[in-house]
Amino acid sequence: MPFPLAHDDPPGLGPYRLIARLGSGGMGTVFLARSPGGRTVALKTMHARIATTTEFRTRFRLEADAARVIGGRYGAQVVDADPLAETPWMATEYVLGPPLDEAVGAAGPLPEASVRALGAALCAALGQLHHSDVVHRDLKPSNIMVTAHGPKVIDFGIARALGDARLTHTGAAVGTPAFMSPEQATGQEHTPAGDVFALAGVLVFAATGHGPFGDGRPADLLYRVRYSEPDLGGVPAALVPVLSRALAKDPAGRPSTAGLAAGLHDGGGEFADHLPDAVLAEIGRRAGEVWQVVPQRLPAPPDEPATVPSAEAPAARGLSRRGLLLAGAGSVLGVAGAGAGVWAWLGRDRSAPGSATGPGYTEPEPGPSVSALKKKKLDSVWQKQISGPDDDQNPDVPMVAGDQVVMVSGAEARGVDARTGETRWTFKLSWDASWQAASDGTHVYRIVRAGAGEPGSWYLARVDLTTGKEGRRLAPVSDDHDYGLISRLLAVAGDTAYLAVSQGMPKKYERQVRWSVVALDLTNGSRKWSDPLPFHAAESNENHVLTAKVTGRLLVTLQQMNDASVRIVARDLRTGKVTWDKPWKGADRRLVRDPLTTDDKHLYLGYGPLRALRLSDGGQVWDTSGTRPGKTYGPPALKDGVLYAVEEDLGVVAFDPGGGKPRWTEKSEEGRSADHLVRPVIGSAYAYSYSFTGEYLRAVGLASHTTEQLYKTTGTKFLAHEKSRMVIASGRDFLAGFPLR
Repeated sequence: MPFPLAHDDPPGLGPYRLIARLGSGGMGTVFLARSPGGRTVALKTMHARIATTTEFRTRFRLEADAARVIGGRYGAQVVDADPLAETPWMATEYVLGPPLDEAVGAAGPLPEASVRALGAALCAALGQLHHSDVVHRDLKPSNIMVTAHGPKVIDFGIARALGDARLTHTGAAVGTPAFMSPEQATGQEHTPAGDVFALAGVLVFAATGHGPFGDGRPADLLYRVRYSEPDLGGVPAALVPVLSRALAKDPAGRPSTAGLAAGLHDGGGEFADHLPDAVLAEIGRRAGEVWQVVPQRLPAPPDEPATVPSAEAPAARGLSRRGLLLAGAGSVLGVAGAGAGVWAWLGRDRSAPGSATGPGYTEPEPGPSVSALKKKKLDSVWQKQISGPDDDQNPDVPMVAGDQVVMVSGAEARGVDARTGETRWTFKLSWDASWQAASDGTHVYRIVRAGAGEPGSWYLARVDLTTGKEGRRLAPVSDDHDYGLISRLLAVAGDTAYLAVSQGMPKKYERQVRWSVVALDLTNGSRKWSDPLPFHAAESNENHVLTAKVTGRLLVTLQQMNDASVRIVARDLRTGKVTWDKPWKGADRRLVRDPLTTDDKHLYLGYGPLRALRLSDGGQVWDTSGTRPGKTYGPPALKDGVLYAVEEDLGVVAFDPGGGKPRWTEKSEEGRSADHLVRPVIGSAYAYSYSFTGEYLRAVGLASHTTEQLYKTTGTKFLAHEKSRMVIASGRDFLAGFPLR
């Protein structure tokens, strides 16, 4: 529940205007705040009295790092942060939903189906943290937010890397006693098994309304955690053995997060379908409440002057004429479509480079009638509230399919008219929707589960783009030897689909399973070939393949290895045999997931110097180290025989793809703020590049080499939809269309 600002709270921090207080604790205060573009965020600050302490500043920075690791799917997405500011702060998405303890308080103990779905999703969240060698150390009901799309884990104030004892003292118990593990209660090393113990305690609370070791004084709780058996009274009978194993005193006796998930949930259905109506209603109420908050400030005490510390923050202004992008947020369906955050456009209050502001300036209304006014902030032609793709989704999402764009997020796919933004259809995917759909540019294909009594487990089907319904099943994904536990649809080209398919009976959930790259003939359903992938470590839940593309006679993939390195692997389309295999030295597997850029001769790579590899053998043809030494580029784009990329601290640069010689470089000052990790989109007159300062899509003239237009956007990924002449922007919570010229 929001509370009024204190008399001495600043008006803002960084670019964010403070609206209300959400809470305050020993480390700092959390505010409800809004960005100049209207995004509502939760802004966490550190108390001034500890901000001068190196230890606490380090913890604050590590908290931001841990929140980024878990990402927006399982946590509150980090929007911005400045741990070096005089008052360190971190802005995250404002999560639409109550903490688990408040959800149980309002609706009572959750039914078994809800507890199972909640637990499986939290296992996935912790698994993602643990894969990055980070442990949470303070998992408890108040640190878990319940949304319509799934739970989100927050508050990483004492999370840390495995084996890092610099921020703790030997023998000190750090955490919340009611949900500590026995080893944590005695100040020993807290491993992923400790998070599993805490998660089991959280699920006991969700199912019963009480923790596994009761309540009372911290010393009493710590004793019970170490020596007493957990109180599982009220836990559904079928859950008792599952949670008992996870609450074992010996860490070695507890299951992994994947093992616990396997005992909790089969992975079917939407998360919202498992929630009781009372919890869904509370989610809806909170979604509507955030827009009813009126900024208020408590008066100063009688003996203090009523002054507010200055801060570089925008002045408060009212909602613009277009109002909220999401109407009826109080309804459950409205919230379910809203994703992780709610957006509104506020009156403009901060100038962008070259923008028109001040008296007499009128914002253009959205719609096709908006003309291209030089150096003015232009709104999108259309915007649609929609949850963005997950972090491990096929990098081609959103994907082009005829006159539509298709967004896959969570367990849903949606077809959107690229010209108008109108939703044409939606369909549900399975619980793990990663890489389950792909497009060849004209059609969309998806993996579907076989019905009862049908041979095999999964099939490949073409989607009817008028209704979104499953069309004719084209080929079986799994056969008698492939149990089809997990399958990834990598690419479709011509009459062939290429997949990564799990094979063999799983030994431990999905982890110790053999995988192969498989080619399926869509004309007759036969398997053309199958080529095994290197064994993936049991500790890894990530995909083998980061991105894939069919080019010429090759299937080119980026594959991550057990040591976190990335290799570029090219397979012959006729046989599936590896034609060449090269390491990509220094590549960060978390970044290099963009669609690959190729022509008939070369593969072009960024993330460092820009370079070209021969498709015939993988040998390097050129890189920019000689012509532009020390310069760093993001993922490139190719259009009409010219290669484009964004150079860090400069902007858009055009190259000759044959020899790597620069053709021109951007001249405008705005290019220095260009995000070089965001792939540019190339039209006939402009190159479109994202600027992280002010959140703008810049149109850089291909003739003038300067920024000619600015479009206000909160998208972070852009693609060209040539047929509709639109630039499609996607973010965590929306899809939008801008003119492509």
